[in-house]
Amino acid sequence: MEISKQIGEIKTKNNIEVEDEKVESDLRNSALKIADEIGMSSEFCGRLLNILLTESVRLQNVQQNDNEQRQTHLSIFMKAKQLQAMGKNVIHLEVGEPDYLPPKNVKIALGRIYDLQQYHYTETRGIPKLRQAIAKKVGNGITDEQVIVTPGGRFAVFSAIVSLVKSGDEVIYIEPAWPAYRECADFIGAKTKILKTTLKEKWNPDLKRLEEMINNNTKMIILNYPNNPTGKILNDNAMQRIMDVAKDYSLYVLSDEVYSDYSFNRFKSILEYGYDKSIMISSFSKGHAMTGFRVGYGISNKKIIAKMSAIQAVALTSVAEPMQYSALAAIDDNSLNENVKMMRRRLGFVCDKLQKMSLPFVAPDGALYVYPQLREGMDDDTVLINKLLDLGVAIAPGSGFGESYKRFIRISACQTEEVLEKGLEVLSSTL
Repeated sequence: MEISKQIGEIKTKNNIEVEDEKVESDLRNSALKIADEIGMSSEFCGRLLNILLTESVRLQNVQQNDNEQRQTHLSIFMKAKQLQAMGKNVIHLEVGEPDYLPPKNVKIALGRIYDLQQYHYTETRGIPKLRQAIAKKVGNGITDEQVIVTPGGRFAVFSAIVSLVKSGDEVIYIEPAWPAYRECADFIGAKTKILKTTLKEKWNPDLKRLEEMINNNTKMIILNYPNNPTGKILNDNAMQRIMDVAKDYSLYVLSDEVYSDYSFNRFKSILEYGYDKSIMISSFSKGHAMTGFRVGYGISNKKIIAKMSAIQAVALTSVAEPMQYSALAAIDDNSLNENVKMMRRRLGFVCDKLQKMSLPFVAPDGALYVYPQLREGMDDDTVLINKLLDLGVAIAPGSGFGESYKRFIRISACQTEEVLEKGLEVLSSTL
């Protein structure tokens, strides 16, 4: 570990990425050869090596973070809130929080909750009425026993990873990606393997490479479509190939479908593939504009839901009952269709503006964001992001979704076109 620190210093000095897949592969092959010679289980050897590699990467990242404070969409959001508290006007293009109101039915439900005394402890998995309504909404033969209600989609992701993956196991996810997947894996000491995609390839993953990344220690593949930050949706052929690979290696597949309400092209949920080791995650935060209500949910087989429920019981008992009844009031509300139309129009507006700025991007298939590439020589967080914030515009740095994406930014379309235009004019003036 002392040597790891020294390596971290060298990488920082020479601007070299901390993780090197080829080096790790060579180390793994060498370790497995020794394990075979001494009669050690290859799976145990791999887990032990991953624990050492994970700690080494952590120490090297500490070296880099001491020299450069990495910014994310959340860190920018917090800075923007601080500026607002001091009286500065800030246009929020960094956070995926819709500016429109939750459904009117939610307001009515909130007014009744006190009189109906719907403010008690509930089952850890959630009130039966809400779980039944979610099961009915998603269809595919799902029952309420396969549903858990969680405090936001984020905790559903966390409880799934923590309950199914152990220290030293491996998790594969596709970048650019919401950073929470790696954060959850890091929390339990799991090793993350990253399949990187590119703008040039229109954010399509190399599925042959995906299969090559799998070994005896791989336990889970994490998917996020519609993708945050690119808005990409994989076609059915690509999804089917991923599911076939998962079945061949008996891997869990965690599918974060929080943005599925905002799908402008054909979207097929993981539940439609009928794979028993899949876990679907969703939320009321985005489609119903209920971010602060903190109501998400997970759907899987009964055994997996029981494991996730055990984590939730230890951590927080249950989601607040008033919030669950609010979600129940929202689930069949027709305003969702109007929200989707509005978001599609706003994203189109942002895309038109970016084209005029000559910034390359792939038009999103869904979600709330556009992920353009900056001009040659421009960096997301050391120059542009801070300058924009000084000018009253908050935009998410692309590197917050993967170290390889420093030349990108994520623009949220969660504001009116008038506000979006003002923010994009400031962006254009700084390029």
